[in-house]
Amino acid sequence: MDPVSAFDEPLKKLLGGATAKVMAEHLDLHTVGDLLHHYPRRYEERGRLTALTELPLDEHVTVVAQVADARIMMFNNGRGKRLEVTLTDGSGRLQLVFFGHGVHKPHKELLPGRRAMFAGKASVFNRKMQLAHPTYQLLDAHDEEEATEAVDAFAGQLLPIYPACKQLDSWRIAKAVDTVLPSAQEAVDPLPPALREGRGFVPLPEALLRIHRPQTKADIAAARDRLRWDEAFVLQVALARRRYADTQLPAKARGSVSGGLLDAFDATLPFTLTEGQQKVTREIFDALATEHPMHRLLQGEVGSGKTLVALRAMLRVVDAGGQAAMLAPTEVLAQQHHRSVTEMMGELAEGGMLGGSDLGTKVVLLTGSMGTAARRQALLDLVTGEAGIVIGTHALIEDKVQFHDLGLVVVDEQHRFGVEQRDALRSKGKQPPHLLVMTATPIPRTVAMTVFGDLETSVLDQLPAGRSPIASHVVPAKDKPHFLSRAWERVREEVENGHQAYVVCPRIGDDADEAAEKKGKGKKQAAPEDDAEKRPPLAVLDIADQLAKGPLAGLRVEVLHGRMPADDKDDVMRRFAAGQADVLVATTVIEVGVNVPNATAMVIMDADRFGVSQLHQLRGRVGRGSAPGLCLLVSEAHEASPARARLSAVAATLDGFELSRIDLEQRREGDVLGQAQSGVRSSLRVLSVIDDEEVIAAAREEAVRVVADDPGLERLPELRTALDALLDKDREEYLDKG
Repeated sequence: MDPVSAFDEPLKKLLGGATAKVMAEHLDLHTVGDLLHHYPRRYEERGRLTALTELPLDEHVTVVAQVADARIMMFNNGRGKRLEVTLTDGSGRLQLVFFGHGVHKPHKELLPGRRAMFAGKASVFNRKMQLAHPTYQLLDAHDEEEATEAVDAFAGQLLPIYPACKQLDSWRIAKAVDTVLPSAQEAVDPLPPALREGRGFVPLPEALLRIHRPQTKADIAAARDRLRWDEAFVLQVALARRRYADTQLPAKARGSVSGGLLDAFDATLPFTLTEGQQKVTREIFDALATEHPMHRLLQGEVGSGKTLVALRAMLRVVDAGGQAAMLAPTEVLAQQHHRSVTEMMGELAEGGMLGGSDLGTKVVLLTGSMGTAARRQALLDLVTGEAGIVIGTHALIEDKVQFHDLGLVVVDEQHRFGVEQRDALRSKGKQPPHLLVMTATPIPRTVAMTVFGDLETSVLDQLPAGRSPIASHVVPAKDKPHFLSRAWERVREEVENGHQAYVVCPRIGDDADEAAEKKGKGKKQAAPEDDAEKRPPLAVLDIADQLAKGPLAGLRVEVLHGRMPADDKDDVMRRFAAGQADVLVATTVIEVGVNVPNATAMVIMDADRFGVSQLHQLRGRVGRGSAPGLCLLVSEAHEASPARARLSAVAATLDGFELSRIDLEQRREGDVLGQAQSGVRSSLRVLSVIDDEEVIAAAREEAVRVVADDPGLERLPELRTALDALLDKDREEYLDKG
């Protein structure tokens, strides 16, 4: 049989229509290859019984146990009957119940002393744990003596427990796997033989056999090691090929120009760049000077000076006759970037023609809510090249926007910005422009290598001198209400000392907000364990009102949220930045890029409803000047809850990379990789982005070596086949756009 077709065989052919339909609809398994890559989640030892005392409630469970007792009970004056079966495993007891016509078969089969594997949802009835209508499979022979022999023979055998669904239990999946397992012999091994032998991996057919039907625990370990490597390696080869293809694209080199705009700008800087900024700048400038497009991720802590690094790269490109575009996720942020760039550049931002003797250039703003005249002028400045720098939102991507010579695109906060949009802007250059993606969310190295693996990475991990430390504390509002009163006193003290404060709430509190909440959208920020909380998240409009009338009466309290008109938002931010407001009550619209050095205190209401990285981002808005910052995390979560543990972790460290690791461990992997990366995520079965850093790093090195040696993988047809399987249409597009 042709090796490709064995794995591509539809399951319907081998398993029958009904089973194949359930597998396709509920487990996303369609072919023999899909099923062979549906690995067991864990293994039961047949001779060892699961502890019935430790069953999780309301979860689909699988237990191996012995029948202690079985009896038919009548109810409804004899019209109804149910079978009650008691199981034991030596540690505890569990009741099974079957109703109606479903009692006949189990009544005949589940006799005292019989042992079987049972699956169902654990629930409580009359204060007793029970499984209602479980499916089961007998594990022994019919007479007592034979049964004992069978159990002894099976003792120590590892039973695979598969990720299952309500419609299809683990052992039904196991039976289906038995049917397709012979095809494992046809598996095409993607690892180059030298690599496989050098690392001592078992061949792929053997790894598949061992993971599904292990004889020993060593079999499982060897199989996992091998399969984990395959996943990491094939994915890293895909990313390495993408990076290699980028190096083959033409781009205009933007080399240095002495005595230009950049030199003039540097001469006005009142400080010297940190070592980190200098190192990262060298990496970026070297990449800009090459004739293929730079694709670089610049990650740096809040306040590490990313904007300055990006601005100097933009000025370098303008010096070299090109234009630079900076893309921000929101209008507030675009306006703010525009303001801070023009302030930093001073008169250099008021220039005439590009490349003329006059050193300055025009810095224009382009957002969706601009007036027609201003917009027309901005578009004209771009197409003529009058504007060397444009800052805007996704309005920059519209078809109408034409550039004179787009040389560099800077994207702020990549995770808020789809790859398609990044791609659309990139297509606006005569040749592909250079790309710099900035993020203030520290990304663990493994995620950077997996999700952003098509970008080279530069890290700014040093804070500029003069940044103040931020003290963070959890305020348990429910257990200790006087702590919250003290929090408002601290805010007043900061204001009395001439400083300003933020108060952050999870939602706005207007009618649209309520409607969204009713539709179930309002929980976007909620952590999983908060779903049980009945109280809606605290809202900006309510809290601002309460504070202005209560604990902060007499202070100038303003509100800011995403649904205000753009002009109003900008007006509020401008007044706050100018010190004309004392307290800004806002949603997370202030999370990114808002820079008010005089703001020293932040109170985050319902802090447990935000993620770890988000709290870290928000906190980075204070302590930006010379006075120390204070961040108070207000929560009604119970002291022993995971939510409180998260908050304590945030309060305990200012190291964003440490927090991003905690965040990663507390969330499911899928959340981390995000929906945009669904193709990549669904291909990870045994590889853990959290735990397997060494595997991913080693696989990346090997992948780079293999692709450099053989970019088209001409000599490695098996690896090419594996790549085709990984990169179906969607994933290929995702990587292309990345």
